[in-house]
Amino acid sequence: MRLRMEAFIKEKQNEIVAALQELDPSHKFRIDTWSRPAGGGGISCVQQDGEVFEKAGVNTSIVYGTLPRPAIEKMRVNHKAIDPDVDSLEFFAAGLSLVLHPQNPNAPTVHLNYRYFETMDNDGKCNAWWFGGGTDLTPSYLYDEDAIHFHKCIKDACDKHDRGYYPRFKQWCDKYFYIPHRQESRGVGGIFFDDLDVEEKDQEQLFSFVKDCLASFLPGYLPIITRRKDMPFEDREKQWQQLRRGRYVEFNLVHDRGTSFGLNTPSARVESILMSLPLTARWLYMHEAEKGSREERILTVLKRPVEWV
Repeated sequence: MRLRMEAFIKEKQNEIVAALQELDPSHKFRIDTWSRPAGGGGISCVQQDGEVFEKAGVNTSIVYGTLPRPAIEKMRVNHKAIDPDVDSLEFFAAGLSLVLHPQNPNAPTVHLNYRYFETMDNDGKCNAWWFGGGTDLTPSYLYDEDAIHFHKCIKDACDKHDRGYYPRFKQWCDKYFYIPHRQESRGVGGIFFDDLDVEEKDQEQLFSFVKDCLASFLPGYLPIITRRKDMPFEDREKQWQQLRRGRYVEFNLVHDRGTSFGLNTPSARVESILMSLPLTARWLYMHEAEKGSREERILTVLKRPVEWV
C-alpha cells in the first residue's frame, strides 16, 4: 500500500498542477524536491503572486521515522493495536495537501488533503494503518451555486462507496473546521474524515474511496474558479477578503491538527507545512459587517452550517 499511495499522490499532484498552470500560464509553479534528514521527503509546488492565485500550493510528502511517546499516546486513543508500553514507534506517512488562495475576492479559497499512515513494531511489521483526509471550500463572498456544485461533486464520490459517508463526513467537516474563539466556521464545508482503518472497511475499499474523492477535486473546483477569477471587484471587497484570510490564519495556526503535527514532527519542513497560509491577510479592530450586506450574509451562513445538497 505504501508504494501504491505514493505513486497515486504523485500522479494526482502532477495532474492538478498542470490544470492550475493552464489557468495562468505566465506564472510558473516553483517546484522543490526536498529531503527530510530523519527519513523521507517530498515535492512542493507553489505559485505566488499570479494572475489567478495570490498563493497556490500543491504538496506531496512521503516521510518515515520514529514517533515519540506523546504522539504514540495520542494515536492509541483511536488505534488500540498500538502497544501502549513502548517509548517510540516507527511510522510511515504519505499524503497530498493543497491550498489555493485566489486573487479575486469573488473566488473561494479551497483546501484538500488525503493521507495514509502506518505504524510498525520493532521488526518492521505493520501493527496499525489508517486513511484520513477531506476537502473544504472557504468563500469570502457566497455564491450558493458554487457551494452546491462543490458539495455535489464530493457527495457523488462518497455515494459510490457508502451513502452514509457524505452526511457523516460533512458533519465531521463542519465540526472540525470551526473557530471556537470566533464562534463561526472557517468556510462552507465539504468533507473531513480521519482514522479510517480495518474497523471501517478493508484497506482496498478505503484506498478506492480516497482515490475517488481526490479524483473529484478538479471537476468540483475548476468550474468555480473559472467563472469567478475575472469578475470585477472593488477595493472594499478586497479588504473584506483580507479579513477573511485572517480567520483562515487563525484556524490553521491555533486549531488545525495537521499543522500542529507537522510542526512538532522532528526535522519537519516548515516551509511546506506553512504553505497553507495566505500571502496576505488583515486584522481590523472591532470590525462589523454592514446590515443587509453580502458580508453579513456569509457571516450568517458561517454561524450555522447549511445542507447544500
